[in-house]
Amino acid sequence: MSNDQMFFTRHIFCCTNERPADHPRGSCKMKGAEPLRNYMKARVKELGIENARVNNAGCLDRCELGPTLVVYPEGTWYTYASREDVEEIITALREGRVAERLVLTGEQKELRPDQKK
Repeated sequence: MSNDQMFFTRHIFCCTNERPADHPRGSCKMKGAEPLRNYMKARVKELGIENARVNNAGCLDRCELGPTLVVYPEGTWYTYASREDVEEIITALREGRVAERLVLTGEQKELRPDQKK
């Protein structure tokens, strides 16, 4: 199936999973994921980014790095902690590039210093 046949050409799945407050891994929801996802969804609509869908996701199993999101079909993983981070990701998506500072690698187990807020 080609991209012009797809209803959405880009899916952005934002983890909003919640765990008990004392859970050792934490959770994206405890780290502010829900309002940031809502902000991203509103901005994507406001900016008229066509064929993109911002969705809630259950646990993406990268809790220590959260909040996290993954963009498909690219399969690019991001951490984000502020509206500024969300804007950086949206700008990169609009420009057809990756927001390198916020990218999570497959083997990454903790945030890099430049990713911490």
